[in-house]
Amino acid sequence: MPARIVLVSLALGNLWSTIALAAPWARHTIDASSRGADGVRIADVNGDGLMDLATGWEEGGVIRAYLNPGPKTSKQPWPAVTVGNVKSPEDAVFADIDGDGAMDVVSSCEGKTRNIFIHWAPNAPANYLKGDAWQTEKIPCADNNQMWMFCLPMQVDWRHGIDLVVSSKGPNASVGWLEAPANPHDLAAWKYHRLYDAGWIMSLIARDMDRDGDQDVLVSDRKGPNRGVLWLENPGNENASDDRPWNTRRLGASDREVMFLAVGNKGSDYHNSVFATCRGNGIAMLSPPEWSLTDIPMPANCGTGKGIAITDVNLDGNSDVIFTCESANGSKSGVRWLSRDEADIWKDHEISGPDGIKFDRIEMLDLDQDGDLDLVTCEERANLGVIWYENPTR
Repeated sequence: MPARIVLVSLALGNLWSTIALAAPWARHTIDASSRGADGVRIADVNGDGLMDLATGWEEGGVIRAYLNPGPKTSKQPWPAVTVGNVKSPEDAVFADIDGDGAMDVVSSCEGKTRNIFIHWAPNAPANYLKGDAWQTEKIPCADNNQMWMFCLPMQVDWRHGIDLVVSSKGPNASVGWLEAPANPHDLAAWKYHRLYDAGWIMSLIARDMDRDGDQDVLVSDRKGPNRGVLWLENPGNENASDDRPWNTRRLGASDREVMFLAVGNKGSDYHNSVFATCRGNGIAMLSPPEWSLTDIPMPANCGTGKGIAITDVNLDGNSDVIFTCESANGSKSGVRWLSRDEADIWKDHEISGPDGIKFDRIEMLDLDQDGDLDLVTCEERANLGVIWYENPTR
């Protein structure tokens, strides 16, 4: 594919340089066996030091887990298992719900399903890739007419097993948490605690925002009167289960439609800064301690922002901004990355090219173990499926 030229422009106070976009990164397919791959979540489920993946396929109605085969065969389709069949899944995430050492999967469903399911993993590691060894059950207290969008496994009250911070969209939407009982398999004993009235939640990130020793929850709320970037203040582990309120602390970007979030890594040039892709408004960077907002405009010929990650792409010691898009129709690009030089000029670099229309969350992993970070995501409209792009830096 020939390189393309981005024109010089001045947008929202940020200077763009004229650069030639290099050829897209090589794309490798992890799985394209169903329809509507909708998000990737990672964990090392088998203890081999390699990150594995969980994905819900929205149109296909399946939840799948993928075992990372290692660098030698990472460019081929990965070993996979369908852990359950549920309609309209929006999210699937690993969590050892019952503490038996086997990583289960939790799926969140919208549409008419409107429930949260636990997909119980088989105890024997040798059976992990056997679909009939998995069992799917719904959590009754989550059957409360919410279109569930995202789940964050998190130890909230430090009692019993892992709890689940969950979020939804539309009428009656919320951020809340599901309190695990003494026996997690007693699904009727799970309890739902509502924390925040929401519009459309995109991101939940566990982070100690006030440095008091417990995990707060960083949130992006896409729609409604309370939209923007905020965090919910954990009242303290000993108080979490008595329905004490979690105070809402707003960071900003309430005038735009915020999508996914990313936070600058400790020790990086964007340490603790919060980045949000914004539909129709580029990327918002909120910088502590005052949470001042800096606009980063979307480059030319891209879709609208969706997923985001902050890391050093080209190993020059500086953090870069990586983003995915939806509505990347025609010749538009759906995945790119941005670098910033000493003159405060943003430079735009190609990743996906025009293939693909609607991309989602990003995970940056060194899948080929060559020393640079590759990009893992999924695409659900052109049905590219669960894919990764090979970083050409090394």
